[in-house]
Amino acid sequence: MISNLKLLSLLADHTRLRLLAILEQQELSVAECQEVLNTGQSRISSHLSQLKATGILQSRRDGQRIFYRWHNDMDASARQLLDAALHAAREIPAADHDGKTLKLVLKKRQRQSLHYFNAIAGRLGKNYCPGRSWEAVGHLLVQLAEPLTVADLGAGEGLLSQMLALRMKKVIAVDISPRMVEIGAELARAHGLDRLEYRLGDLEDPPIVSGSVDLVILSQALHHSIQPQRALDAAFRILKKGGRICILDLNEHNFEKARELYADQWLGFSTASLLQMLQQAGFRNVSVALVSKEKQPPYFQTILATAHKP
Repeated sequence: MISNLKLLSLLADHTRLRLLAILEQQELSVAECQEVLNTGQSRISSHLSQLKATGILQSRRDGQRIFYRWHNDMDASARQLLDAALHAAREIPAADHDGKTLKLVLKKRQRQSLHYFNAIAGRLGKNYCPGRSWEAVGHLLVQLAEPLTVADLGAGEGLLSQMLALRMKKVIAVDISPRMVEIGAELARAHGLDRLEYRLGDLEDPPIVSGSVDLVILSQALHHSIQPQRALDAAFRILKKGGRICILDLNEHNFEKARELYADQWLGFSTASLLQMLQQAGFRNVSVALVSKEKQPPYFQTILATAHKP
C-alpha cells in the first residue's frame, strides 16, 4: 500500500507532477520524458525512480531503453490523491506546453517508423528483416487456416507438419525414410502433438484411405518422386471431393549436381508441365505461378501450384 504521507511529499514537486501528467496519457521512455519536459536526463531519471519506488509508476526495459507508465494496480486512496494533484497541475505554467510537446514527441515516433518502411518499400520481401523467417511466417499463416485433415507427402522430419498440427484437425506426415519417420514421430511425442501421425510410405502410393483428406501438401517433395504423375494421381485419390492440393517445388533448372547433392530425381518442373500433370490427374481450377527467385548460385526458383478435386 502506498504511504499517503510520502505521496503528498512527492507531489509537492512541480517536475514530478508534470511527469505524472504526461505519463497518465502515454507510456514514455526516459529520453522522451526528458524531451517533453526539456530537463536533464539525470534529473528526470531521479524523479522517475522516486515515483517508481512509491509504487505510482512501473517500468519495462526494451533493449537499452526504459519505459515508464502509471502502475496498473494502485489503491483507491492513492488514486484519489493523484487525481487531485493532476487537477492542480494544470495551474503549472509549463503544463500546457508539456501537452503540446508530448504530441510532437509521439508524432516523431510515428515519423521514424514511417521513414523506415518508406526506405525499404519495394525491398521488404527481398532484404533481411529481423524475426521474419519462413518458419515464423508459417506459424502465422497456419493460424489463418481452417481446421482440416491434411496429408503432408514427402514430409521428411515434418517441420511443416508440426506447425500444421497445432491448428489442423489431423495431419498425416508420410515419408519413405524410416529414420525420418522415426525422428518425426519422436518430435511429435516430445511436443505433445497428438493430432500428428507419421506413416512410412511412398508419396506415389501413400498409406492413406481414398477420399479421406481435405488438403494434400507436397512441399519440395515432387522432384524426389521417380514418377511424379503417379504421385499426383495418388494425391487425387486420397482427397475428398472438393479437396485441395498445394505444391511447392523447384522451377525447371540445369543444376545437375542436385541429383548427387540432394538426391533429386527431377531437375524441377516447368509451369506448363506441372499444369499438364495436374490436369491429367483430374484436378481442376489449376493455378501454377513462380513465387520466388534465389539470388545466389545456382539461382533456384520456386513455383507454387494449387488445384481442386471436383
